Amino acid sequence: MTTHSKPNRLANEKSPYLLQHAHNPVDWFPWSEEAFEIAKRENKPIFLSIGYSTCHWCHVMEHESFEDEEVAKLLNRDFIAIKVDREERPDVDNLYMTVCQAMTGQGGWPLTIVMTPEKKPFFAGTYFPKKRRYNRAGLMEILPQLAGKWTEDQERISLIGQQIIEETQKRMLSNLEGELSEETLHQAFSIYESNFDAQYGGFGNAPKFPTSHNLSFLLRYYKRTGKEEALRMVEKTLDAMSRGGVYDHIGFGFARYSTDDQWLVPHFEKMLYDNALLTMTYIEAYQITGKRRYAEVAEQICTYVLRDMTDPEGGFYCAEDADSEGVEGKFYVWTPDEIKRVLGEDDGELYCDAYDITADGNFEGHNIPNLIAVSLESFVRLKGGDPDQLRSRLEISRQKLFEHREKRVHPHKDDKILTSWNGLMIMALAKAAKALQKPEYAQAAAKAADFIEQKLRREDGRLLARYRDGEAAFLGYLDDYAFLAWGLTELYEATFELVYLQRAIQLCEEMIRLFWDNDKGGFFFYGEDGEQLFTRPKEIYDGAMPSGNSAAALLLLRLGKYAYNAAFSQKADEQLRAFAGAVERYPAGHALFLMALDYAYGPTKEIVIAGDPAKEDTQAMLQTVQMKFLPNAIIILHPTGPAGSEVMRTCPLVEDKRALGGRATAYVCENFACHSPTDELEELEMLE
Repeated sequence: MTTHSKPNRLANEKSPYLLQHAHNPVDWFPWSEEAFEIAKRENKPIFLSIGYSTCHWCHVMEHESFEDEEVAKLLNRDFIAIKVDREERPDVDNLYMTVCQAMTGQGGWPLTIVMTPEKKPFFAGTYFPKKRRYNRAGLMEILPQLAGKWTEDQERISLIGQQIIEETQKRMLSNLEGELSEETLHQAFSIYESNFDAQYGGFGNAPKFPTSHNLSFLLRYYKRTGKEEALRMVEKTLDAMSRGGVYDHIGFGFARYSTDDQWLVPHFEKMLYDNALLTMTYIEAYQITGKRRYAEVAEQICTYVLRDMTDPEGGFYCAEDADSEGVEGKFYVWTPDEIKRVLGEDDGELYCDAYDITADGNFEGHNIPNLIAVSLESFVRLKGGDPDQLRSRLEISRQKLFEHREKRVHPHKDDKILTSWNGLMIMALAKAAKALQKPEYAQAAAKAADFIEQKLRREDGRLLARYRDGEAAFLGYLDDYAFLAWGLTELYEATFELVYLQRAIQLCEEMIRLFWDNDKGGFFFYGEDGEQLFTRPKEIYDGAMPSGNSAAALLLLRLGKYAYNAAFSQKADEQLRAFAGAVERYPAGHALFLMALDYAYGPTKEIVIAGDPAKEDTQAMLQTVQMKFLPNAIIILHPTGPAGSEVMRTCPLVEDKRALGGRATAYVCENFACHSPTDELEELEMLE
């Protein structure tokens, strides 16, 4: 295995993933017109490889094959090789991942596609070793076969490619119109209930993904119906995940998924979007149950993100790798001897006892700290003595172990700043700021929002998708607009700075202009001004990450009420109808869409607090509603003085709602009927 001292074309890119391959002997191109023009001129097929910088199997395939001179010789001779960072070009990834699933029945990264110079795919797969292994074909046999077929019968290959395109287009037609009803929410609950793992929490079998928006939907379903089972499933899952090894008990934050049923062994990479969505769900669980342990997990996730994943200028980085020093999980695992060397014999033994650190180990001879067998609360009770003192000892030990771990070789960090994922983190921090009354979270969210406004907007206002190393690039996708506007709406409710709500409304208007399908409704994934691929997909499935269409549906419903905007409300109705048939097929695969449906069916609330924001009574009222679990409510501050006029222009519904008798006054409207205004905090505290 070798790498070249002379870099290839990828050395000019900003993507950490592409830069990882900049010294491969493979003559890589980035996705570009140049690559396709050369392929046409030289009459060569395209070898397309898609991945991301913190992907374990992408690293494996690079080390085995793309750093290998023999593989590189075949690729350079017979193909034009293109590398794509899926996080920079989710449009390309989304399209060819659907191709792979259509052709092979499965998908994943690294994604491997071979296609004609006209971008017609005729071969697909994921990871391939250099040589055949365990019934998995190797590149050294695949590449010559594909090159031979290309030479023999290009016409037939082109025909196959066209057939694959047509099948992919059918699969990507998520528009299946229909009429949803409240019954869809009940059907989804039944599916979650039947798939629930009563022993370990979560849904289905390993590998288990957090997919926390499933849990956030169930919290709303519990609020709607009072069904205790919905709340029980959420609590069991949140407790199990935070006690398992999928949670980093030393430095905080969640890994991408668990490889086993009980959440012990993670795939060690940490993604920003997972930690944002999990912050949201733990905060909501705290709001609805009042149990402090959920707030503590949310605070710890925020600690991790603000400490390790935040750019000095305010944006949030993408991910941290599973591997360090070429070994998956090496950064995160321990032996009892190492623990005791750091902590001393007594504290070391206590920590090992609490966190399942044994001589035999629970992961390849080493140990992943976890609380699966005994919760921290139970452990403290079992040990007896002063519980506060014991907790303090364990926390001091954790800090010492964290400081020791910091000296290890860290996993690679992907320091791209993606608008969409930043939107989710802004949303999560804003929710945490409201529920926990921690203004520092709102300040961090505001700094990130202002970073995006300054660095990821073109002069003409067009939102861009990625920033790194001083460069903003790639026209923003639907997810960028929908997730950022969602974050800004939550940030308004955390700060009551009107500019964030105004930006959210503006983004929503731009989103409709750039992405809306005027024929069938719903939003396309990339804009009308984007590179036109062989089909223009619409994503509605809420998988590991929720879809932009689901976020847009919820956003349109909320902003329709904020801005008193009938066009937004109408688009929301059209959005729900446009995808009704697709959602009906499997409601549980569309959790965020179901949250929008839950909002649409109500009851909804509009809460206006009128008063002087500098006065204590106004702040007390705002804090009371901020801290409650009111997922289907909007909260508006109507300040006294000139600022009130600006709020009135943005939110016309505050027009006749003023502070009465110089006291802060709350106006609560529910399902198109308004209650009597009140200046009594106790009445507001009873709000549900």
